[in-house]
Amino acid sequence: MKPVSFSSADTGEELERAELYGLLARLWFAPPDAALFAQFRVAVTEAPERGAFLEAPWQTLVAAMRASNEDEAADEYAALFHGVGKADVFLNASYHLAGALNEKPLAALRSDLEALGLAREVAVSETEDHVTYLFEVMRYLIAGQDVELCNLERQRRFFREHVQPWLGTLCDLVEQHPRARLYAALAAFTRAFVQVETQAFDMLE
Repeated sequence: MKPVSFSSADTGEELERAELYGLLARLWFAPPDAALFAQFRVAVTEAPERGAFLEAPWQTLVAAMRASNEDEAADEYAALFHGVGKADVFLNASYHLAGALNEKPLAALRSDLEALGLAREVAVSETEDHVTYLFEVMRYLIAGQDVELCNLERQRRFFREHVQPWLGTLCDLVEQHPRARLYAALAAFTRAFVQVETQAFDMLE
C-alpha cells in the first residue's frame, strides 16, 4: 500500500472521501435501487493513478453491481442481514464487539455522539452502531462546516474507537457467507478503504 495523507478539509480529495463514506453507508443500509444500479453502469473504474490500492477492489465492486439486479440484490441482502428470527450477519458494532446487541459499545457511542451534538432520528429503527450510521458520522466529520467538531482529530478518534475495531470482522463474515456475491465485493472494497483510512490516521501521530 502506498503512503497516503489527508488533504485540507476544503479540497476535492477530502470531499471525495466524504462522498465515499456516503456511498458505503447507502450500500450497507439497503439493497441498491434502480437509480444506484444506473450510476454504477456508467461508473469510472480506473483510478487517476494506475495501481492505486483501491482500484482493484473498486473494479470488483463495479463488476458485481453490473452483474446483479434489484431482485437479486434484495434477495442477497435479506439472506445475509435479515434472516428468520436472527440475521446471519449483524451490521451493528455492539454485536461484534460485545457478542450481543445494545451492549456497552452502543452506550459509549451514544455518549460520543451526544458530545458531537448528533442523535438518531426517532423514525429510524436501526440503532446508532449500525455500520451505515457510523459511516454517515464519518462523512459529517469530514465535510461538516463546524471546524470545532469537523476536523482530522475528531475523525481519527471516532474512527479508531467506533469503526476500526470491528469492520474487519464484519467484512470477513460477509465474504465467507455462501450467499454473498454483490455484498462479498462490497465487503472487500470496504475493508480496503478502511485499511487506507487506518494508515492515514496512523500517520497523524
